[in-house]
Amino acid sequence: MSVVNPYESPEPVTEVVTDAVAPESSTGSQFPLFADPSFYGMTATQFLGAFNDNLFKQLVLLLAVGGTAVGAAAEAAEALGKAPVREGPDIQSLAMFLFATPFLLFSGFAGYLSERYSKRAVVVACKVAEIGIVLLGMAAFAMWNITGMAGLLVVLFLMGGHSAFFGPPKWGILPELFAKRDLPQANGIMLMTTFLAIIFGTALAGVLADWFGIQRLWLASAACLLVAVLGTLTSLLIRKLPAASPGLPFSPAALAVPGEIVALLRKDRQLLQAMLASCMFWLIGGIVHPSVNSLGIVQFGMTKGPTSMLAACMGVGIAAGCLTAGMLSKSKVNFRLVKIGAWMLVVLLAILAIPGEGKWNLLHYPGTAIVLVLLGVFAGFYAVPLQVFLQTRPPESLKGRTIATTNLANWIAIVASAGVYFLFDFVVEWLSVPRATVFALTALLMLPVAIFYKPRE
Repeated sequence: MSVVNPYESPEPVTEVVTDAVAPESSTGSQFPLFADPSFYGMTATQFLGAFNDNLFKQLVLLLAVGGTAVGAAAEAAEALGKAPVREGPDIQSLAMFLFATPFLLFSGFAGYLSERYSKRAVVVACKVAEIGIVLLGMAAFAMWNITGMAGLLVVLFLMGGHSAFFGPPKWGILPELFAKRDLPQANGIMLMTTFLAIIFGTALAGVLADWFGIQRLWLASAACLLVAVLGTLTSLLIRKLPAASPGLPFSPAALAVPGEIVALLRKDRQLLQAMLASCMFWLIGGIVHPSVNSLGIVQFGMTKGPTSMLAACMGVGIAAGCLTAGMLSKSKVNFRLVKIGAWMLVVLLAILAIPGEGKWNLLHYPGTAIVLVLLGVFAGFYAVPLQVFLQTRPPESLKGRTIATTNLANWIAIVASAGVYFLFDFVVEWLSVPRATVFALTALLMLPVAIFYKPRE
């Protein structure tokens, strides 16, 4: 007996299949996934872009940790023979907010562009723009003595804007390029390489900050220019595709959430719930990243290099988890992995918060690194099925705008994470408890998702 396809949103046109597996896309590749040049072009393009984003963002976050930004300023002041600068606050939340704000401002318009024009053309245009932004980043580092953190924060905002326009075509193009049976594995590999880029970018940022010092970081950022150029070249490997809705008119609603998407989410509760579950993934991630930086620098008393290695451990785990989840999912959306991932995130975050002797938590540095790897693995389990579901569930004519709306919702969560981290930071300081306590508070945020989110298999 045939059953209604669980991957498709309820629409006037009802599609039925057997075995509850999504049908092949009419625009999907005729090649096997690993024989398709577009797969390698798209994977390399997003890897190189994510690398640049995370290298620059982590450099800014490390400079923004309480006392570190002023330490860099003091280094510049000493070089100029000026008086040292007094110690300042942790402004990571401000940096995170500025990086995330463009997603709130531009995600809707980015979704419109990815439907109105070829997604491949938008991807290539974004990579060209990245070259210019990287050049501005080099200038911000070179002019540190004049602009200080302000110049870096402006470029961080621009990098967030670039990513806001890159997100909808990056994820929306996958169902157009590849057969639906390949989407779980393609998404697993794409997410894996994304977090490999986070690993390398995050880890390299700490090494470069310790090695060069703030006065010479503009030399290190020259490598980002080469990466941006390579990313532009790899984007040309993606085969040309027609626009999904070439006659789509522009309306003010395109700047926010289009009415068609609002109607779709009202009708399709599973899609709405998956979108909210995805938001929680990014909310938790937005809190954990600066929490790891604070744990290493403030509580453990380490330099930026070892601290960035801790943050990279989580990226290693997410890469492994995404690849494994893609393989375990095979050709279906496996929501059991989401439930396992949600519960393990709660447990592992709670373990990170257990106090130990002196300045350490119970795990010390090696144990913390291992648990952060495991945290990343189960984050990958949680994220991959949701990502595939959000790509395949909407009808073809609404995929780009649905993904743009998902990006908007995710980045609202990331902006909120800056505020939540600020609140948790205040609570920890007010109670005079170890920085690791932030992980326990984050576990409490994740607990309702683990308990109440029960998607239908």
